[in-house]
Amino acid sequence: MSPGAAPALVFDLDGTLTDPREGIEGCVRLAMERLGRPLPAGGDLRWMIGPPLRESFSRLLGSPAEVEKALALYRERYASQGLYENRVIPGIPEALEALERAGAPLYVATSKPADFAREILKYFGLAARFRGVHGSGHDGSLADKSELLKRLLEVEGLDPARAWMVGDREHDIRGARANALAGAGVAWGYGSREELLAAGARVVLENPGQLPDLLD
Repeated sequence: MSPGAAPALVFDLDGTLTDPREGIEGCVRLAMERLGRPLPAGGDLRWMIGPPLRESFSRLLGSPAEVEKALALYRERYASQGLYENRVIPGIPEALEALERAGAPLYVATSKPADFAREILKYFGLAARFRGVHGSGHDGSLADKSELLKRLLEVEGLDPARAWMVGDREHDIRGARANALAGAGVAWGYGSREELLAAGARVVLENPGQLPDLLD
């Protein structure tokens, strides 16, 4: 990348580009019901949006065997229905267009399986904006954001000193710091401002319209 070129922006997906709450919660509830396991009191599952799914099911179930069963049940519904129970964050399409016009290379790095991520972006008409979409394997490989971003930087040939990681949870920011990227938190997702700043976010954006400010 030439010295004057726009920095690359690497986006998280869930909670950053789209709001997947309906689909994720529906799939989690189905998996737990099929396993005959009750959900925690209150039933608030927003904390499961963002972190690797195996990690979240481990907190709910404990047993590795049950975690794998839950994942299979979850993904069966998610592949056919859950991934479409989703919506694009208002202002994101316009922000991506502005970034692309400014010459910023755009990428996605998500703990979600890569094939699911590509289908979501295609379904919502966002796929063409991104030069690369990177996610985990169905076996859990690369679900950790630090490992995923390391692979993305290698595959795409990006200079971490000329790149931002943009995400709504601490996992995004910690992954960025582990790979010497600047971390930008977003306040419209599922992590709090306090969570993002404690993880080391250089800035927390209030709305998608502020995304082009990262190019300055």
